[in-house]
Amino acid sequence: MFLSKKRLLLGGLLITTLSASAQRTPKKYLEQFTPVAVNLSQETGVPASVILGIAMLESGMGTSKNARLLKNHFGIVGKNNLAKRGLTYRSMYREYTTDTASYRHFTKVIMKKKWFTTMKGNDDYDQWLNKLIRSGYSTAGQVWVSRVRSMIKKYKLYELDDAMNLAKR
Repeated sequence: MFLSKKRLLLGGLLITTLSASAQRTPKKYLEQFTPVAVNLSQETGVPASVILGIAMLESGMGTSKNARLLKNHFGIVGKNNLAKRGLTYRSMYREYTTDTASYRHFTKVIMKKKWFTTMKGNDDYDQWLNKLIRSGYSTAGQVWVSRVRSMIKKYKLYELDDAMNLAKR
């Protein structure tokens, strides 16, 4: 009887710890990368909500192996030096020197899209996501759009786009 109570207590503590850890991850990620997204938004005209929403989804809020080992928050394909560093993890994704470099490259990719000039400065994240999906950014289609949109809504990332609107005035 004592042993099963002890197991229940330990199990409860483990679940509580994992839950608390999972709750801190979005907050920590947002604290670290919101300034990066807002600055890039003001420089490029790409909404911070779109930048951050995509990064949060595709990097698992910075917890994915690609985010941790390659500093790649957007699933951008390219060369990496994992093998040269002696790591056994294999990835087809590009490696960046810094997390910010990943964010910066993502906005450059968007700025090369034919439709970018018509969207620049537009804060309607739904329009941006639809343009991205139609131009082949993700193979997951509307599922991807729905997931990014959920991130934007859940964490109220659309509020970050007010800084972009202020910059236009």
